[in-house]
Amino acid sequence: QVELVESGGGWVQTGGSLRLSCAASGRTFITYIMGWFRQAPGKEREFVAAISQIGSRIAYADSVKGRFTISRDTSENTVYLQMNSLKPEDTAVYYCAADPSFFRIRSIPDYWGQGTPVTVSS
Repeated sequence: QVELVESGGGWVQTGGSLRLSCAASGRTFITYIMGWFRQAPGKEREFVAAISQIGSRIAYADSVKGRFTISRDTSENTVYLQMNSLKPEDTAVYYCAADPSFFRIRSIPDYWGQGTPVTVSS
């Protein structure tokens, strides 16, 4: 069992940057693949990025490659999403996720946070 709490969302202009954080409870943080998803108004939730337990494997959605960076700090039980060169189409609620499987983290992770909203104005 793991609980996830996101923070760092907000409003930013096109081209700006934000860093999202996801704090995980429990001593088993190191055993989980961590990921980020987003859901824009009227659209389905979509995968954004994932990182393996020690950061040796990372995956990004094509739409964010080169602009977003996922990282994790095991000592702080926290995963981050650095978002640069933001576009209006990045506007969404961003969710943190956790799962033991790198395959499942991209589709149906076991655990979700409550989400943090990001708005990018043009």
